[in-house]
This record gives sequence, C-alpha cells and structure tokens, in this order.
Amino acid sequence: MKIVSGNSNAPLARDIAKYLNVSLVEATIKKFPDKEIFVEIQENVRGEDVFVIQSTSFPANDHVMELLITIDALKRGSAKRIAAIMPYYGYARQDRKSGPRTPISAKLVANLIMVAGADRALMVDLHAGQIQGFFDIPTDNLFAAPVFIDDIKKRFSDKDSVIVSPDVGGVVRARAIAKRVDCDLAIIDKRREKASVSEVVNIIGEVSDKNCILIDDICDTAGTLTNAAKALKNKNAKSVFAYITHGVLSNPAIERINDSPIDKMIITDSILARDDVKKSSKIEQLSIAPLIGEAIGRITENKSVSSLFA
Repeated sequence: MKIVSGNSNAPLARDIAKYLNVSLVEATIKKFPDKEIFVEIQENVRGEDVFVIQSTSFPANDHVMELLITIDALKRGSAKRIAAIMPYYGYARQDRKSGPRTPISAKLVANLIMVAGADRALMVDLHAGQIQGFFDIPTDNLFAAPVFIDDIKKRFSDKDSVIVSPDVGGVVRARAIAKRVDCDLAIIDKRREKASVSEVVNIIGEVSDKNCILIDDICDTAGTLTNAAKALKNKNAKSVFAYITHGVLSNPAIERINDSPIDKMIITDSILARDDVKKSSKIEQLSIAPLIGEAIGRITENKSVSSLFA
C-alpha cells in the first residue's frame, strides 16, 4: 500500500497515513511559472496499490488537474491499482441538467478521472448518490454519519434534542442520524427563488424548547443554514447546532455564521480549513481520517467497506 497526497489537504493525508501506520510517498507537485502543473513521484510504485488523497475543493480546477496528472504519473510508473480518494468531490452539485444547454459537470469530472487511469474512486457524503453511477469503476461513498453520531451522543440528551433537515432533499440523511441517536425529526420547508438564495417557509415538527441539530452535507455561502437557524430560534428552539460534512464556506459564509443564532457549527476536515474558519469561535472541526483510513485498509485487504456503516 502506498499513499500519495495532493496539495489540497495535506494534513488530512498525513493523518490518514498515520492511522494506517505508513509513510506518505515522496512526490513533487508544483506549478511552472505559466501555472502548468508538474508532478513527479520520487519513489518506486511498480506493482503497488496506490491511494491518491485529493479533495477537489477551491481552487477546484487546479486540484482536479493535480489529481489527474498524479494519476497519470502513477500509471506511467506501473502502479498495480490506483484509487482516487476524494474526501470532497467538487462539481458534485452539477449532477444533472439544470436547464437547456447546460453541462453535467459531475459526470465530466468522473470521465476525466477514469481516462487518467484510476481503477477505483472513493468519496465522502456525495451531494447526490447517483454520481456513483457516473463512474465505470468500483466506487465507494463513505458517510460521515458515524463521526457525527458519536459527537452528538456526547453533547446532547436524546430527550431534549431534535434532528433537523434544512430542506426536503436532506430528509433521508437526517432521518438516518435521528434513528441512530434516538431523536425526533423536524424538516425545514423552504423555497429557493434563485441559486444560493433560500427562503424558509415552514417548519414541520416540534422544535420549541429543543436543542435543534441541523444536518447537511455541504455549507457553501451559509444562506440556507443561517436562515434555518433564525427560523428555529423564532420557534423558541433552545439552541441550534449544525453538523456539516463539507465546509466549503465561500464568502460571506463566515460572517453570516458568526452573526447568526447558530450556537456551534461542526464540520469535518474533508476540506482544508482556512485561517478565518479556524479563528471563528462558532466553528469546530472533527476528523474523518480514521474513517477514510479504515476504508482504505479494508479495500487493500479485500474486506467489506459497507459494514463500516451497519
């Protein structure tokens, strides 16, 4: 087993390698003056199973190209099997045609990864599960739920807590966690007038005098999340916590979160946290390195990955 880290999230790659008790492969990934990306693998990988850790987060295009070029370098270095490990899969929200003459970019990225030479793909909390079908290679979609469930059980009592889905689309994810922590479920019914702008319309479920725990896969500009928090507080929620797998947190997300009634937002380290994220007193981070490390170990040993979530 060999693990190669891209530049998108080196701390997570180091934590995964530490969990597996292996060293990261020595590799040079840099840019020429004209911003072309150059990759050189500085260890022998012939006949090895190689896992490339690379979140395709901001700047997404650079990180996608880094991943593709690294896979190509490994393929030309005669690696036995190459797995693209993408804790955050960029372009996942472009999983269907949203209008006439628009792309399905999530499928295009999948095609690029396969053509580059990946034999396997692994992601965490895909925005849309059907993206697995965009790949013609074995694909695993891990869930951050076990990490969140452990933290929720430590922080809250099931008697005064309720799991909240910030929209109808996230009900399946929220319901699964509610079942595991033995909490009631509430749903935010919202109407989105245009991209990145949401309006809370109604709350389905009892939230008064409850610790409300919002569950979602991605927080980008935080408009949906902060609007949901305000609506919950208006319904006399005792507190509002948010558990988000992928903290994209584009501007003005941090300012909105800091100014919102959200008591605490917990994100994973699927995306490397910027300095302003680390400085926010309202944001905490949980590591998914053990989760990904365990999955990698099971893949190498040809064991079940799905049993991690049984």
